[in-house]
Amino acid sequence: MSPYRKFIFICNGSDCKKAGCKKLQSEIKDLVKSHEYQGKYKLIKTKCMDFCKSAPSVIIQNELIKKADLDSIKKKMG
Repeated sequence: MSPYRKFIFICNGSDCKKAGCKKLQSEIKDLVKSHEYQGKYKLIKTKCMDFCKSAPSVIIQNELIKKADLDSIKKKMG
């Protein structure tokens, strides 16, 4: 049986796209594929999560990260 994977939800709404979610999504995808996190996380793209004023929005382990960047995501991943 494979180990339990945690989910990373990234908003792909129009405001998040304007705020750079596509670049962030690519960075997260590379991070998740890295040796340290391989098989532990799964990236899931979502539609608008209604946190438009604080875009880009990411949810990791039931915690919302507003104005997300790669450093804040790494902190939550542990």
